[in-house]
Amino acid sequence: MTSDSNANAQPDGIRLQKALANAGVASRRVIEQYIVEGRIRVNGTTVTELGTRIDPETDLIDVDGTAVQLDVSKRYVMLNKPTGVVSTMKDENGRPDLRRYTKDWPERLYNVGRLDAETSGLLILTNDGDLAHVLAHPSFGVTKVYIAKVSGEVTAQTIARLTRGIELEDGPIKADKARLLDVSRGSSLVELTLHSGRNRIVRRMMAAVGHPVDELVRRQFGPLHLGTLPVGKARELTKIERGALLTLSRQDSPAPAATEQRRAHDSPQENE
Repeated sequence: MTSDSNANAQPDGIRLQKALANAGVASRRVIEQYIVEGRIRVNGTTVTELGTRIDPETDLIDVDGTAVQLDVSKRYVMLNKPTGVVSTMKDENGRPDLRRYTKDWPERLYNVGRLDAETSGLLILTNDGDLAHVLAHPSFGVTKVYIAKVSGEVTAQTIARLTRGIELEDGPIKADKARLLDVSRGSSLVELTLHSGRNRIVRRMMAAVGHPVDELVRRQFGPLHLGTLPVGKARELTKIERGALLTLSRQDSPAPAATEQRRAHDSPQENE
């Protein structure tokens, strides 16, 4: 980030208001008012000088606390993954994979985390390796919301156990939130909110409390909601969704390079 107020500095980059206007935030005139009002930050520092220049490839901008996507080479897609599809870009066993859902975009997209073949729901596809690392790594604590149809009639006591914590073979686990949605004809609908990235954790938790999962769908991933997106369909994130996702990802400094994330994505391990 540079400023034209420094007469000894050679101007480089592009003006902040031009970059934000190009990103569709607002008109240059409106953005200039935002700058004067101190509503824009560059790399975490509030800027108030209209001559401020930035490098769109490296500088991180937020307006009113919401991150702005300046790098137009990055693509962010939401998929409602069907059951029967494995969460990898190329399955060595010839099972249906994610390639069919990425062919409409020229970029090489990768899935953020996994849903196992029997689980449907929200899966993020992107070529932004840094963002993928933050969203997928359990240490960052990004929450996911699942709806599970389980065998048997779940009681309030069972819901309390899930939030209080249970012991699994790989250690204790508890839901951030748990809610009983419905009980009908020997089955129940349970909503679980978790930030764990452990393998098949929802299925193992419900089995441990005596209610095996019959059907499982992920409805929410961080700030993203599946909404009415049909099963088997993919769409690009809206500007508001991208802003929310980038804001979340910038709260922590991602460590591994994108190439490391790609290798992790192509691992056969499945999370949920």
